[in-house]
Amino acid sequence: MSSFVWMKFLESSPGRYDRGVALLSKGRIAEVYETIAELAASPGKRVLDIGCGTGGVSLACAAKGAQVIAIDSNAGMLDIACAKPVPRDQGGDVEWIEMGLAEIEDRFGEAHFDAIVSCLVFSELSPDEQVYALDIARSRLVPGGRLVIADEALPTSGPERLWYRMRQLPLALVTYLLTQTSTRPVEGLAESIRLAGFGRVEETRLWGDTFIVVSAVREDVG
Repeated sequence: MSSFVWMKFLESSPGRYDRGVALLSKGRIAEVYETIAELAASPGKRVLDIGCGTGGVSLACAAKGAQVIAIDSNAGMLDIACAKPVPRDQGGDVEWIEMGLAEIEDRFGEAHFDAIVSCLVFSELSPDEQVYALDIARSRLVPGGRLVIADEALPTSGPERLWYRMRQLPLALVTYLLTQTSTRPVEGLAESIRLAGFGRVEETRLWGDTFIVVSAVREDVG
């Protein structure tokens, strides 16, 4: 895999997003969508997909029978997602909504969702925005509800991290010149999720230690 530092460049032209992500992931991104859906979705579950993009995770969850609310602030990405057929064999469905992260607490009440998922979004958020997103996610999950986040991550070993950063620098510079922004790999995501009050935090590393899937549960004490 090259790098999801190109995500912003792909988002600037939604029509090439799916092809670009498939290329960057060497065709493995669909496996990530399926992994998230296996963890979060089942018939009748209410699932919120934060930053749904062109709908890969949302549609995978709907295929498991979930009732999905899929939100994204990029109208062009949502247009592409809406054009895709929703798999309804298991009774699932998707509602596509143009909405940003900050609007969730005004739109949905507390303990509203059985699961909340997000893929390739946290790497675009500042540390403060990540804390806010986790707080909102916890408050909108039912007790026992599941959170699943997948994103680019720094390798765990020092030498691998150094080599990774050296490989990424030219891509980051070009991406910034093209889009005036960039993504960054998430660091300490599992620990951040624990600090936000989640329990049963499980972390899976993929693709040469450069991609992470973290699953956790809202556990209320008392």
